[in-house]
Amino acid sequence: MDKDILTAIDAASDKFSKGQRNIAKYIAENYEKAAFMTAGKLGQVVSVSESTVVRFAQELGYGSYPEMRRALQDMIRSRMTSVQRIRVSQDLLSGGDMISHVLSSDIEQIRLTMEETNRDDFERAVNAIVGAKSIYIFGLRSSSALANFMGFYFNLLFENVHVVNESSSCEVFEQIVRISKDDVFIALSFPRYSRRTVRAMRYARDMGATLIGITDNNVSPIAKLADVSLYAKSDMVSFLDTLVAPLSLVNALIVATSARSGGDLYSNFERLERIWDEYEVYEKIDV
Repeated sequence: MDKDILTAIDAASDKFSKGQRNIAKYIAENYEKAAFMTAGKLGQVVSVSESTVVRFAQELGYGSYPEMRRALQDMIRSRMTSVQRIRVSQDLLSGGDMISHVLSSDIEQIRLTMEETNRDDFERAVNAIVGAKSIYIFGLRSSSALANFMGFYFNLLFENVHVVNESSSCEVFEQIVRISKDDVFIALSFPRYSRRTVRAMRYARDMGATLIGITDNNVSPIAKLADVSLYAKSDMVSFLDTLVAPLSLVNALIVATSARSGGDLYSNFERLERIWDEYEVYEKIDV
């Protein structure tokens, strides 16, 4: 279901029962809180049964209440400031088992990402990366950790890998000025989406490069520009978005491209091991 959930609620309002109208009113006025409530909790807040909340989600065209809740989360994630996120999370997590909540959420995001990743799109991304003359990787702010991780391993597999450093807007374009139709530009961005990443993608597209977007959903500005989009779930935890599922997706790309790269992976790492040993890169541990 691609349309905004608030629009869907407004369009279906004439069909709602009294209890469903109460749910709709609460969501419209408190969607940033409703997005992280269970069906039981939302029902308790608006004084209706859990089954009424579930039927409300189905009335809007969602297959389940969790699907409707994810739609709410997707809608608000790019709108909320860090201060708003902290306030919401404090209400939801107060008095709870924090480690269980966070780790359970991460497990759920990986599970959903695995189930929903389009395998054909994944293969297209792998083929584009393996066939590229040069690979440019761009992720800013929290996504820079993903970009650097990907760049570290791609540098062990491919000759021309460029991790675009976070810098001023003009310096970003200086780093990608030679990008061409034979190259791949991998953009990573999650809410709140980086405007600089979007601008860099537009330049890479204009130069004819193949654009691979790694983001959270198909309404992301990254997905709208990419030739191939891969989606990883990124749930909100306090002021941050967990990047466990995006990192797992990046891991899968690295493993898949290494199997498809065509080079002698064994020889490459054998040579690297000799270099690491000669220059004492790693601490030796006696067993």
